[in-house]
Amino acid sequence: MSNSEAQAIPVLAKGRRKSLSMDHDSLVEFSPMFAGASLPLVCTPKVPGVSLVEWAGQNRALIESKLDQHATILFRGFAVQDIGEFNQCVDAISGGALEYLFRASPRTQITRKLNVYSSTDYPAVEKIFPHNEHSYSPVFPLHLYFYCDLPSATGGETPFGDTRLILPRIDAEVRDAFVRKGGVLYVRNYGDGMGLPWQTVFQTEDRAEVEAYCAKIGVTPEWKPGNRLRTRQKGPAMVRHPRTGETVWFNHATFFNALTLPESIRDSLRAEFADDDLPQNTFYGDGSPIPEDHIRHLQQIYRDVMVEFAWQKGDVVILDNILTIHARNGYTGPRKILTAMAIPLKSSEVALGQGAEA
Repeated sequence: MSNSEAQAIPVLAKGRRKSLSMDHDSLVEFSPMFAGASLPLVCTPKVPGVSLVEWAGQNRALIESKLDQHATILFRGFAVQDIGEFNQCVDAISGGALEYLFRASPRTQITRKLNVYSSTDYPAVEKIFPHNEHSYSPVFPLHLYFYCDLPSATGGETPFGDTRLILPRIDAEVRDAFVRKGGVLYVRNYGDGMGLPWQTVFQTEDRAEVEAYCAKIGVTPEWKPGNRLRTRQKGPAMVRHPRTGETVWFNHATFFNALTLPESIRDSLRAEFADDDLPQNTFYGDGSPIPEDHIRHLQQIYRDVMVEFAWQKGDVVILDNILTIHARNGYTGPRKILTAMAIPLKSSEVALGQGAEA
């Protein structure tokens, strides 16, 4: 549902009605969740019945400025009721949700009418390593949203980390190697081993459509025997934020690297496939391998910058996807965390000149 289609929702849905022209300080308050940590910034209503959709629509510039500073905002206590209201929040703040294209993980689209998806459909016992959403892709979302429809019985947190803390901690030798060797080369194989089939990744059965999409975004496809596909593309290791001008570490070099897979899965796949035949793997932009100690160094930095909190039903999170990495903890019991993406950016437009070209 677009902003133009959405019906106006009064700011105060319950109780005594207040003027819509009230200063935002009278309706909500902001406070950091953790002392000494920039994120998440928590926004809560100061009076009962504040509609997040209406308030956010009237305070979009304020939300964007808070994101520039804190990277992640948790809206808590607004009683967002369902997927429809969550989608209206995305409309109000970011102008609408994007379709999930060039997929890397299994997700379920909740309804055909809305671009709202389940968070990654991996087994509950598995953790998901920290990453920036779609940072492997030539086109990625600036805004990423989460909505808690049902918190799990135990675990299931979505840890967040500030990417501005990553770059200063990276050894100069590691950072300079990525710059000198042209950023990151992503190699993905579809339909082999545990990877997604290309029909799911590209949402089509037509090879010509795949080739056209790859040409449009700067990805090189290679058809293999048995109707299988390999793609290659380069991306930057660092980008400059389009709003704040900050230089940040932004890539999937660690997340997609074979060394980040669980040990049992990694050993099994490596026994069967060459490095460039794995479901996904990363190299320096010039195609040379990234040393194991460099990947291990980066893995530890990612882990060290994370914070986490327990989900509550009705929570909505918006994060700046350049400034925030996210992960997932294992859990027990049913869990329903939904996600949406918004505001597409091209990595070539924010790259610092190392490896942006396909």
